[in-house]
Amino acid sequence: MLIDTHCHLDAEEFGDTQADILRDAQVVGVERIVVPAVARANFDMVRSLCEQYPSCSPAYGIHPMYTDMAVPDDLLVLRDYLQQHRPIAVGEIGMDFFINHYDQARQEFYFVEQLKLAREFDLPVLLHIRKATDTILKNLRQHRVKGGIAHAFNGSRQQADEFIKLGFKLGFGGAMTYSRATKLRELAVTLPLESIVLETDAPDIPPDFLKRGLANEPKYLLQIAQTFSELRGLTLEETATQTTQNAMSVLNLRI
Repeated sequence: MLIDTHCHLDAEEFGDTQADILRDAQVVGVERIVVPAVARANFDMVRSLCEQYPSCSPAYGIHPMYTDMAVPDDLLVLRDYLQQHRPIAVGEIGMDFFINHYDQARQEFYFVEQLKLAREFDLPVLLHIRKATDTILKNLRQHRVKGGIAHAFNGSRQQADEFIKLGFKLGFGGAMTYSRATKLRELAVTLPLESIVLETDAPDIPPDFLKRGLANEPKYLLQIAQTFSELRGLTLEETATQTTQNAMSVLNLRI
């Protein structure tokens, strides 16, 4: 059994094909999918999908790339969702200094406020991090939460160790399948196996084996797991067992 710890099942690219996508995923052994929201506008869609499809588990949060359009009232709505619907995590939240003309102060405000909500409701967080790892770590040390997942991790070994100390697992997905991703592959091989979870970030971050122009899907998690297994010299069963256990422990999932 595999768990896709990050999939935007509500994305426009998928249209209304979610039933087919989930069936295809289950055929290859992807039994659980974590669906993070990115803004107040899609909280309802994520909730509805996860209520309709029991194999899906929701997380609610305001993504850093959506903070420019966010308003403080969105945090009150988020708090209501966390209280009434009890998701498995707060997310997708974080900081992104890769995008053009980013507003660091605004991103940091929403990130910190959501960390406070995660503390209040004793929930882990799903982190989005691009070019902001040290700032993220600084805030995590100041506002300690119940761990979580550093999604699409691409930092250094030293930074990885700091996340692990703070109770986080590190998400590996399609980027790891590229042979040129030597530093990322080295991390996949050398990090403690107990610290790694697998993800697709579908429909984004297409793996190397996917034909150009096709959307990423949860069903490709099996091949991502196979790549990981080959890199580490593990059987697919060993990879599936440990990464599933890792995801279940950090997100308090029950299958």
